[in-house]
Amino acid sequence: MRRHADEFEAVKRVGLTFDGVEAVRRYDGAPVLKARGCFMAGIASHSSAEPRTLVVRSEFENRALMIEDAPDTYYVTDYYERYPVVLARLPALTREGLHDLLAVSWRLTMAKAGKSRRQPASGAGKPHRRRRR
Repeated sequence: MRRHADEFEAVKRVGLTFDGVEAVRRYDGAPVLKARGCFMAGIASHSSAEPRTLVVRSEFENRALMIEDAPDTYYVTDYYERYPVVLARLPALTREGLHDLLAVSWRLTMAKAGKSRRQPASGAGKPHRRRRR
């Protein structure tokens, strides 16, 4: 896990400049950024991803354009393809590029977090079932 932490330091420094972002650890100990409790960015952990790869939120259409415009930086694997994320090779990102990438991910994450908060709490709106005695 130390390797993930070292690779994640620059991501963490930039990511924590955005409002509502916190650095936490996933269930497997890998570091991730969350905004209002929702995943924003993290080191890709699936075996299909290349080493030193960041996974961030992205819209499907924008992901395709990013990959087309900069295939040496951005990519997606079969495993990640079904999710609204893009994979980015950390060594290929400049600090400015990392900031811009995280800014997009932050906006998408905040929009998702906002929608989640407007939904009824678990169980709300469901018909009440009486317990049998």
